[in-house]
Amino acid sequence: MARYFDVHPDNPQARVIGQVVGLIRAGGVVAYPTDSCFALGVKLGDKDGLARIREIRQLDERHHFTLMCRDFAQLGQFVTINNALFRSIKSATPGPYTFILPATREVPRRLLHPKKKTVGVRIPEHVVAQAILAELGEPLVTSTLLLPGHDEPMTQGWEIKEALDHQLDAVVDSGECGTVPTTVIDFSDGEVEILREGAGDVSRFL
Repeated sequence: MARYFDVHPDNPQARVIGQVVGLIRAGGVVAYPTDSCFALGVKLGDKDGLARIREIRQLDERHHFTLMCRDFAQLGQFVTINNALFRSIKSATPGPYTFILPATREVPRRLLHPKKKTVGVRIPEHVVAQAILAELGEPLVTSTLLLPGHDEPMTQGWEIKEALDHQLDAVVDSGECGTVPTTVIDFSDGEVEILREGAGDVSRFL
């Protein structure tokens, strides 16, 4: 059964965040809130955790996961950003954007686009997600919590606990979450390509 953590949305309890991160470090799959919608997360390098997320969402091997990063400095360890893109990407973080960029050697091969050697990264503007990332000290490998056959992600923690009780290790609830996923922008070829219009404003990149 998944452990249910009721976290204060503005002042996350340090003890509770520590317990959540302990489960992640032990190989747990957690559902947690972000500034777009609920997400599923596992620690970097957790092959079994990725397989569990694929099973929950019924995803194939071609699905691309996102590295949820604490800040721009951490993001810069895992992707390469040229000078022309630096300012526009930095000005949009934290926020509901996922950026596709060339990956560094820090990124496990299984997370890379097989041909482009790119990876999606983002920095959430969400107090609880930031608290988890700060305590963990590394990115969370993440996928939107959108279940097979559903048009929108679930918005309530108790709803997730009820539906996925035996498939998750933890549900982190800090109140209702949104249903609109991030805007996804591919910068990997040096040009701006909007792959998905979501919660973020795309006009700033056009």
